[in-house]
Amino acid sequence: MSKIHHLCREQIIGTDLQTAWDFISSPQNLDRITPDDMDFEIVSKLPEQMYDGLLIEYRVGIPILGKQTWLTELKHIREQHSFVDEQRIGPYKLWYHYHEITKVKGGVRFSDQVSYVMPLGPLGAIARAIYVKNELRRIFDYRQQAMARHLISD
Repeated sequence: MSKIHHLCREQIIGTDLQTAWDFISSPQNLDRITPDDMDFEIVSKLPEQMYDGLLIEYRVGIPILGKQTWLTELKHIREQHSFVDEQRIGPYKLWYHYHEITKVKGGVRFSDQVSYVMPLGPLGAIARAIYVKNELRRIFDYRQQAMARHLISD
């Protein structure tokens, strides 16, 4: 049985709930919060707002493996509250990312809860230990900074 790994992040940004929702519910904004060095490209034609069942295809650069297709489905959308993006095709055996926003004193709390399983058994475990775990932390660190920058300046 493969091990399920978790990554959880929270941040509070001084913005209102509607502005926060408008930002995270627009699929185009994923590119705005992704590090430039990831060789990340959105392939799908995107609507202005997400909807349940929306499939989004990306290409992402992965060291040694090169460009990989990543297809996610957006689902369980609760207006101004939460949604899930779940990998259908991609580099992980499982990728389930729950996004939630909540109005709190001082602004809006953004919560990310990712559950993922590495492919390739022991080789995947080694890849996670030497690269993936730290890379995911770096990506989510960047996202937190980028979201604050865009939401405070927009």
